[in-house]
Amino acid sequence: MKYAILGDIHSNLEAFQAVLKDAANNLVTHFICIGDIVGYGADPKACLDLIRSLNAPTVKGNHDEFSAVDTQLVGFNPVAAESLMHSRRQLTDEDKEWLRGLRYVRHIESFTIVHATLDMPHRWGYVFDRLAAAASMTYQTTQVCFFGHTHVPLAFIKEGSVRGGLYQNIQLELGRKYFVNVGSVGQPRDGDPRAAYVIFDLFENKISLHRVEYDYTITQKKILDADLPPRLAERIALGK
Repeated sequence: MKYAILGDIHSNLEAFQAVLKDAANNLVTHFICIGDIVGYGADPKACLDLIRSLNAPTVKGNHDEFSAVDTQLVGFNPVAAESLMHSRRQLTDEDKEWLRGLRYVRHIESFTIVHATLDMPHRWGYVFDRLAAAASMTYQTTQVCFFGHTHVPLAFIKEGSVRGGLYQNIQLELGRKYFVNVGSVGQPRDGDPRAAYVIFDLFENKISLHRVEYDYTITQKKILDADLPPRLAERIALGK
C-alpha cells in the first residue's frame, strides 16, 4: 500500500496535476492531503474539486479555514489576504461547507496528519526547528506524523532527544518517532521551484520525498490574468 501525502497545493492546478501524474507512475494507491488546498493561486475551485474526487482524507489548513468564512482577515499580509478573497469568490457555498467540516488532526491507518502543529493545531504555529517539533511530538501517538504549513520539507526524528533536517528517503526504525513535513505542491519555499510531495510505502516502511517539474509559466499567467498580486506569480519560479 502506497500513500501520496500532498499538502500546500495553494490553488496551483498545474503543479497538482503534475504530482498526480508522478504519483501514478510510482504506483501510488491512496492519497492524503495535509491542508491548504486553496489560497495564493488562481484555481482554488479546480484544486478543491480534484482533491475531493480522489476521496483523499484531508485536514484543514489556515487558508482552507479562512477561505470558508466571511470574517475579517486579521493577521494575514496584504498579498495573502487578497488571494483569500479570490478563493472566497471562486468557491461555492457547498465548497465552503466542506472546508469548514474538515478536522485539524486525523489518524489514517497507522499514522497521523496535521497541517501545522499537534500541540495547538488551530493556532497555525510553524515548525522549523527541533524545539518546535518536540512540542508537537509530545502529543504524537503514532510513529509517524505528516505536516506542512512552512512549505519546507524537513524531517524530525525522536529517539530520546529530537534531531532533524533535510531528507530524501527515511527508513522507519522501531523505537523512533517521525514528524515529517511533506513540502508544498503549489508553492515550495526551499529554493526549489519543483512541486514537492511524499510517498509513504507502508509495506517497506519507507518515506520518500519526490520533486516534480511542471510548466509554472502557465500558472504565472493565470495568476496575473486573475489580477492577483504579481508577487504570487514571481515567487513560484524561485521556490521562495
